[in-house]
Amino acid sequence: MSSPVDNEAANAPQRIPDHLRSWWQRAFFNWESMLLLVAVSIFFINSFASPYFLDPWNLSDATFNFTEKAMIAFAMALLVVSGEIDLSVASIIALVSTAMGFAATLGMGVPGLILVALLVGLLCGAFNGFLVTIMGLPSIVVTIGTMSLFRGLSYIVLGDQAYTEYPAELSYFGQGYVWWVISFELLLFFIIALIFGVLLHKTRFGRSVTMIGNNPTGALYSGIRVNRVKFVLFLLTGVMAAVAAICLTSRLGSTRPSIAFGWELEIVTIVVLGGVNILGGSGTIPGVFIASFVLGMVTFGFGLLNVPGIMMSIFVGMLLIMVIALPRIWMRINSRSSHA
Repeated sequence: MSSPVDNEAANAPQRIPDHLRSWWQRAFFNWESMLLLVAVSIFFINSFASPYFLDPWNLSDATFNFTEKAMIAFAMALLVVSGEIDLSVASIIALVSTAMGFAATLGMGVPGLILVALLVGLLCGAFNGFLVTIMGLPSIVVTIGTMSLFRGLSYIVLGDQAYTEYPAELSYFGQGYVWWVISFELLLFFIIALIFGVLLHKTRFGRSVTMIGNNPTGALYSGIRVNRVKFVLFLLTGVMAAVAAICLTSRLGSTRPSIAFGWELEIVTIVVLGGVNILGGSGTIPGVFIASFVLGMVTFGFGLLNVPGIMMSIFVGMLLIMVIALPRIWMRINSRSSHA
């Protein structure tokens, strides 16, 4: 005959082991999981809101709303994790595209145009990196200045004109398809996401970036060359802006000085929405990856519903403020409840 204690033990709810509970919390109660839920919800809302949304070719077109911005956002994420920021990325696109157009008028072929684009992007990133890491200037001030400088150079070269004479082969980068509805840009987007995911989360360089963002002084005394790492991050951001410029110029088939105007806001929004701490020290590439889909599907859904572009700008601005403010509000609520 069993004792009352045995009966109570048998009827008591089974305790979940600590290691299983921590795995469950990491897998389902994190920012990336919530973002994924938001992405799925937006997908279903769009599918009911417009009968054209689920068409495979329409979904393929939707990816063009975010792939070029997300390419830059991956590099920007590492820069923000390190405690810096680059607000000149959209202007780098304009300057790179202008340089490509000028080179095309000289008869340069596609390989030469790509080389020119990457070189100009690298030089822009190096210029920003020099002013921040060597001169010791704040990155937000520097890149606001170069944002005007780079786009201003494009306006000086082009004025109200446009470059439109590009080699036909260049169109593949922004308009070509690898297989069925899978565009070259989408494939490139996945490859770049994988590269930056490995770089941030699986390499010594990525760990150094996170340490710098958390405590730059401590990282310096740990033997990390802080300025060198940050300089490399500015170079990477410039190069990724150049890659985006190649794809965008190819897709549009022309260059105007206003190209990619206002993209810096959407790129920063993707980064912050992806869970990257705007003050540095933490963030994940999977979060940025999902956030790019979220913003891209919202943009495409608005387009299918004929929502004016200004409404999209208002939405992005409100989303950026909300994503930055929510963690702070949550921390204050938690602190007050703990002191109550």
